[in-house]
Amino acid sequence: MTQTNVTTKKLRGSCHCGGVKFEVEAEPARGASRCNCSVCTKLGALGSIVKPEAFKLVTPEAELGVYEWGAKISKRYFCKACGTHCFGRGHLAEVGGDYVSFSYNAIDDFEISELTVVHWDGRHNNWQAGPGHKPYPILTPSSAAWRARQQEGG
Repeated sequence: MTQTNVTTKKLRGSCHCGGVKFEVEAEPARGASRCNCSVCTKLGALGSIVKPEAFKLVTPEAELGVYEWGAKISKRYFCKACGTHCFGRGHLAEVGGDYVSFSYNAIDDFEISELTVVHWDGRHNNWQAGPGHKPYPILTPSSAAWRARQQEGG
């Protein structure tokens, strides 16, 4: 799907304590996404992806901590002082190769309630389902937690 009349904006972001600062050229009119995978759920990410040249880290990279997991497709960068996860870097052919992901939650002076949000089912590796307009479930009938809830009457 191609959108026209999309406006790129220079946005400034930071961590909670202000120790990490970055700038990103993004298109808020394209919206943001939430994923139900374990990392995105724990972080509460409200994300978007840009090409690396659209992202500028203002803070020296040595000031950040790094978290990498699973298939090591991406690295999440966070403030060593306050723990806020601000952005990630990775490479995935399905999104066009090298990318930077950022969370609109880390953008300063930005109204996130104006974003259109789509949802992805990363928890169940169900990417082929595409983006949905409501959150995908965390638990499914095949999960032990779901079965235990049913036995408890929930």
